[in-house]
Amino acid sequence: MIKNNYYFYLLLLISVNFISCKNEAPIKIVDKKAIADSAVAVFEQKLLSNQIDSVFKKYNFNASVAVFKDTVEIYRKNNGFIDIKAQKKIDNNTIFSIASISKQFTSVLILLEMEKGKLNVDDKVSKYIKDFRTKDYQNITIHQLLNHTSGLNILGDKLMFKSGSGFYYSNDGFNTLGKIIETVSGKSYDENIQELFNKTGMKSSSTGNIFKGENFAGAYLGTENNPEKIENMPKRLGSKEIGIAAGGILSTIDDLHRWNSMLYSGKILHPETFKKFTSKSSERQHPIFGKMGYGYGIMMNIGKPLSYFHSGYVKGAPSLNIYYPETKTSVIILSNIADEEKGKSTAFKPHIEIKKITDIFESTFESLKKDTLKAKLL
Repeated sequence: MIKNNYYFYLLLLISVNFISCKNEAPIKIVDKKAIADSAVAVFEQKLLSNQIDSVFKKYNFNASVAVFKDTVEIYRKNNGFIDIKAQKKIDNNTIFSIASISKQFTSVLILLEMEKGKLNVDDKVSKYIKDFRTKDYQNITIHQLLNHTSGLNILGDKLMFKSGSGFYYSNDGFNTLGKIIETVSGKSYDENIQELFNKTGMKSSSTGNIFKGENFAGAYLGTENNPEKIENMPKRLGSKEIGIAAGGILSTIDDLHRWNSMLYSGKILHPETFKKFTSKSSERQHPIFGKMGYGYGIMMNIGKPLSYFHSGYVKGAPSLNIYYPETKTSVIILSNIADEEKGKSTAFKPHIEIKKITDIFESTFESLKKDTLKAKLL
């Protein structure tokens, strides 16, 4: 339905624009492609806004959502509260727990250490971490921790499968990567990530360990009418059950947009290193988003449109960060309430619907530009 409406109204818009241009005088030589591109962009923004607004209305979505095409903001909406009791509203400065979106930051820190010659992703973890010098763990590599193929679930437990032979999503695996970063750099994870934030200009980002600012979105279970606030946030993100390297970063819409822009434009990693980061090296059957490819702390669509993304969830904080490289588009969805009684899939319903909308837009955008330009030349 979205796709059909998109084609119909867009062609109508272009046709009207073409007729009006024909009646104008004097006739000027114009860049027809530029006109078509502009008309498509205006209509796309209008339809996109209507579609995402309908998701907010349908779920009374307590969240901040934004869409950027390169540096241009084409959609943003804040709805609900960072503090439900005090009725303090979410705004552009709100800082959210981004949960497992943190994993891509940990992956990049590992790859930066590789670029310095401090490690290699094919190294055995046992070279750096004593806990891995056991019969079961001794052959696990950094690469396998990065793409969840190590077989590790909980550190110290028996492996789920022989290392390298399957996929099992492991927070302990990524927290181990955090320890490797500390070992080879001689600095804490918090110090390393703060340096990365400074390098990328992410002025509002932090971790649950070191956050001392304001505007943090407290996390809630339940509904806005019957909320249960998660205590000890964001400090609890540094606990053994979660871990900063696996899910303890705090950030904002604008900081994540800046991160996407710099990461995918090659301003953080060298080209050959970036290729390792984004290359599909395993497959994941996500419990909510379905089958996908997995790189180093980043997921990717199987098929079109090409996108890199990661979801995140700690109690009361479902999040999603998407980047479409072909159009340099970022879609960022940050929320701070989840009704766990209905299951985590319910908490992610708005995220799923918004991703479906933007996937459709991305899949049709290039072909639409070509089709509308042809229509204008007829």
